[in-house]
Amino acid sequence: TAEFIPLCEGRADGARAARLRAHQVRLSAALERAGWDGDWYRRGYYDDGSPLGSSESDECRIDALVQAWSVLSGAAPRARCEQAMDALERDLISWQDGLVRLLTPPFDHTPQDPGYIKGYVPGVRENGGQYTHAALWVVAAMARLGRRDQAGRLLQLLSPVTRSGSRAGAEVYQVEPYVVAADVYSNPQHLGRGGWTWYTGSAGWMLRVTLESVLGVTVEGGTTLVVRAAIPPSWPGFRLVLRPLGGSSTYAIEVRNTSTQAVRVVGVRLDGRKIPPNGGEARVPLSEDGLEHRVEIDLG
Repeated sequence: TAEFIPLCEGRADGARAARLRAHQVRLSAALERAGWDGDWYRRGYYDDGSPLGSSESDECRIDALVQAWSVLSGAAPRARCEQAMDALERDLISWQDGLVRLLTPPFDHTPQDPGYIKGYVPGVRENGGQYTHAALWVVAAMARLGRRDQAGRLLQLLSPVTRSGSRAGAEVYQVEPYVVAADVYSNPQHLGRGGWTWYTGSAGWMLRVTLESVLGVTVEGGTTLVVRAAIPPSWPGFRLVLRPLGGSSTYAIEVRNTSTQAVRVVGVRLDGRKIPPNGGEARVPLSEDGLEHRVEIDLG
């Protein structure tokens, strides 16, 4: 709903925007009333009314997807988002094993029927393993909350290059090191093994989360390059070449981190010409002139 409201307003459809805004208020209230479990958000409900992804659940007590989207949706109060992501980090991220589990504990003996997911061996694929598609949403949520260190570390953890960075790691991972895998197993007999590689959903989200959430680079309305301070404080900066929307012009972007507390853009230059930062972010007008432009940005 939050994404469609500005779209409607941009098309002068005020009546539809008002209906969506009212629906958003009702939906947020329902989510807080029925979705909050006390320390995190529930995944859903079974047909008999018992909760799924709850402290009351015998299996699947907590689910990563819901906690991440409490942040990304913008529908939940900030304090509860922080609490939910704390629970996610505590219960679902294993830095030692290099995994972001989708849920825990896996489905196995519960008398409830959650569907086909229970057919997977516990700790394999969605059933308690790492589901990379959802794990990337966790990275985006960390970045959105300003937890830039965790976002950077998680992105590195999810990289197939990281998993195959040593012979021992490659022998555990057992799949290609140059494409994204949909799954990494948490089952003790297959801990760290990858599965279902060449998965385009996870690959697309890895690119988008890296570029937009961690590097903080987006294109707004096809006319404006926006760069926000989003990288971990320890990173010295980054460089990238962007061709917005597949156009003929290219933009060579260099972002320099000049402070360990770099939380805003403090300097912007387009082809050597200074542009004042706007609200702590860079907003650079895009042109379709077939040329290569240089954008220099300082964080501080």
